[in-house]
Amino acid sequence: MSILKLPLLFVGSKAEKRLYALFDSGANLSCIHPEFAHELEIPVKLGRIRRVYTASENHFIEIKEVIRLDFYLDDILLSDEFLVVPGLSEEVIIGAATMQKWRIKLDFEHDQVVVDPKVAKMQLI
Repeated sequence: MSILKLPLLFVGSKAEKRLYALFDSGANLSCIHPEFAHELEIPVKLGRIRRVYTASENHFIEIKEVIRLDFYLDDILLSDEFLVVPGLSEEVIIGAATMQKWRIKLDFEHDQVVVDPKVAKMQLI
């Protein structure tokens, strides 16, 4: 598992806000704290509730909502779906699926998050 934390601008249909995003290669999907989710976007109910188990034995979190947000990394517009996770310890977590989708790499030597230059060129189409 590898992590870096950066402030990013998130944009929804209701508002935009700079939030600290934890880039976590150990998390599969991207997540957002409910407080910020409801400020930025109108959540959509999931067809089925997802139960995600935590590190505590026999303890799980029920995830009932999801939102789609745009976010900016080095002035490059990206977007993805974020699960609204009750009690999330971070403002936002960018998971491995989002990093793979947008070809985001974590550079720990320089404490940077790097977007493949080809992604920036795709934005021009």
